[in-house]
Amino acid sequence: MLLTPRPSEPAAPTGAAHDRVYRALRGRIMHGEILPGAALTLRGIGRDYGTSMTPAREAVRRLVAEGALSLSSSGRVATPELTDDRIEELASIRALLEPELASRALPRAHLALIERLQTINERVAQTVYRHDAAGYIRQNLEFHRTLYLRAQAPAMLAMAETVWLQLGPTMAALYGRLQRTEPPHNHRLILAALRAGDEPGLRLAVRTDATQGLRMLKG
Repeated sequence: MLLTPRPSEPAAPTGAAHDRVYRALRGRIMHGEILPGAALTLRGIGRDYGTSMTPAREAVRRLVAEGALSLSSSGRVATPELTDDRIEELASIRALLEPELASRALPRAHLALIERLQTINERVAQTVYRHDAAGYIRQNLEFHRTLYLRAQAPAMLAMAETVWLQLGPTMAALYGRLQRTEPPHNHRLILAALRAGDEPGLRLAVRTDATQGLRMLKG
């Protein structure tokens, strides 16, 4: 929990407080630390992050606009519970965006990048062994983000991150259903394709990794 400033310290500007709450809450949602359908209150958010309700309200407003939170007509704020159709839609977006990002990254996939991805994948394995769902989601996204940054396509990456954000709570439910005992097989295929400069193989491995598990949640 973040502490409020000491009395002798100047309070942080409202804009800075709002951005701090937004980024922290956004990270928790993206990494599946809040389950689907979980209700949130402005008072509770403000208490958790040591702010007044105004920065909490502004952070919630931004997250609702990004689809990370839902706001009912009664004012109830919650993480969304995705329908089968919505899961399929978001999986389809990942299937379009992420292979393209990987393909654009391939010409810049030097040895140091591949070694860094291998190191991240080893951290993914450690979270699997610890049964750490939030850690697994965080490291899995770090694996993909590190590769996609090499695409030098910031608008496309921002779109992918918005999809990840909307899927975060659902990914936590997926992790529980998969009952993983080892790192994703497709990560090894991604690394092998990068080493070989195999664009079709890379596209297929990324597409499968991004969508295979999600589609298990349907029905």
